[in-house]
Amino acid sequence: QVQLVESGGGLVQAGESLRLSCAASGSIFTQYAMGWYRQAPAKQRELVATISSRGIINYADSVVGRFTISRDNAKNMVYLQMNSLKPEDTAVYYCNARRAGTQLNYWGQGTQVTVSS
Repeated sequence: QVQLVESGGGLVQAGESLRLSCAASGSIFTQYAMGWYRQAPAKQRELVATISSRGIINYADSVVGRFTISRDNAKNMVYLQMNSLKPEDTAVYYCNARRAGTQLNYWGQGTQVTVSS
């Protein structure tokens, strides 16, 4: 079992930055690929960025060059640095933990990010 708690969301203006954090507990953190997903109103949840247990990173095309995902295995933390935010980045952002080769897949409760124009 893995518990995930996100923090760092808020209301910002276009062009500003936010840093999201996700604290993980309850299992061996290094065995999990971690990711950030987001869901805007009336839209499906979509991938933002993932980082594997080995540090392999993948980004959605819409955030390349603006967002950076990182993990600190010593602290059981995952971060999403979001720069040059746009109104279309407005969504609830969810932290995800997934163990490859299993059906183990966990979600946090989400944190709201709102970008005003």
